[in-house]
Amino acid sequence: MPQIVKSWDEWSPLKRVIGGRPEGTNVPAPEPAWWYDLPRGGFPLPQYGPFPQDMVDAANEQMEYFYGQIEKRGAIVERVDIQPFMLNVPLGSGPGWIQMNAHGVNNVRDVCMIHGNYILDCTTVRRSRVYERFNLRPIFDKYVREDPEAIHFSAPFPMLTDESYVRNYYYDMENTWTDDEKLEKLHKGEFQLTDKEMLMDAADAMRFGKDVFHQVSCVTNPRGFEWLQRMFAALGIRYHAMYFDSPPSDSGKPDNFHPWHIDVNFVPLRPGLCIYNPDWAPTDKRVFELFKINDWELVPAARPTRVHKNDVYLTGLYEGKSWISMNTFSFDEKTVFVEAGETAYAEQLEGLGFEVVPIPYEKVIPFGGALHCTTLDVYRESECEDYFPKQVKGF
Repeated sequence: MPQIVKSWDEWSPLKRVIGGRPEGTNVPAPEPAWWYDLPRGGFPLPQYGPFPQDMVDAANEQMEYFYGQIEKRGAIVERVDIQPFMLNVPLGSGPGWIQMNAHGVNNVRDVCMIHGNYILDCTTVRRSRVYERFNLRPIFDKYVREDPEAIHFSAPFPMLTDESYVRNYYYDMENTWTDDEKLEKLHKGEFQLTDKEMLMDAADAMRFGKDVFHQVSCVTNPRGFEWLQRMFAALGIRYHAMYFDSPPSDSGKPDNFHPWHIDVNFVPLRPGLCIYNPDWAPTDKRVFELFKINDWELVPAARPTRVHKNDVYLTGLYEGKSWISMNTFSFDEKTVFVEAGETAYAEQLEGLGFEVVPIPYEKVIPFGGALHCTTLDVYRESECEDYFPKQVKGF
């Protein structure tokens, strides 16, 4: 029987990938984990509901083109199926809460992680996303049946009661705390999640063979990181905590204290080369030491160029210029798919020796992510290489 699941890094030659779908994406109903308020798009608090059909159709057209470019180069693309519970209907839970609708399944990277032959369902942190993993379950079940080496397991299923969230976090973020107080919380990794239970999103991880770098953010709390670190240590994998600074606004003052997902901050492209966000740089300088002693380059990314304008979108990151520009997807260590409007970043990568494949994706980004978000690489021709044989104590 063939091996189907094997993906140890972000850059080895791609053979199989799962792709998301924009159908069924909603502006979620209010919940304590997130702040959804999109008045220009017709969804002021506490309104919620499906994305407009014309936006879904436009996104699907661009996604079909992207997946076609992957298939053209010889890899298999499997698109996830939409389960009925995603279609703007209430979701219930044993701990006593009801969420009036689900988020969607456009961004398959967010909820499940593949490392080597291991498939891991992460907890996620939002009530609107906690059941999202079940859209992927039929595909994973097929893999486990057909691949005797594939192992599928799950982090402890979260309860997501009110005790899992900091009370009035978003009100205080908008109305009470000073920028200095927000920055202090950012540097400590204190966001809207309490330590009541271990919580994590899969898209906070970047895979480097024997090492994984995982961001502590508003969707991964320290307890979630610790669970991942212990679990992967049992598998022989080193797990490193990442914290990032706040990017400055045009005025020079920090303006984003709510980081989520590492793939707009820290992106490896081939052995020896990793791109990082110069505005949202790692705060722990041991990262730079670790990369230096192992002969890796850490290169600051070119600034974003595309100006985003959307009436409906899932986070405020995607209005104006955004570091979603760094959200690329590698076919192999020489070929990178880049959003077509990010011309400065494309030129930078070409200067670093990559073949850049421009992918129009501005119609997909309002659904919550870009090229890396909407793909989950299942099989790459890779092994569990040790790219960091020299370690930094305590990191």
